[in-house]
Amino acid sequence: MIKVTRLNGKEFYINTDLIEFIESTPDTVISMTTGRKVIVQEEIEEILNRIYEYKNRIFKGAYE
Repeated sequence: MIKVTRLNGKEFYINTDLIEFIESTPDTVISMTTGRKVIVQEEIEEILNRIYEYKNRIFKGAYE
């Protein structure tokens, strides 16, 4: 899971496996496979970096 920030400043975590797509409208909107949409403060590139780091930690730890 990665931490993201709602527009009101509240931080929460989302399951990266449930992300269907991310778009900028100009706010960043994360659409989940569950049908929920979440608007966050982070830019798309930052979310992608967090996903890459999270997945890297998961897979790296699995093979050590």
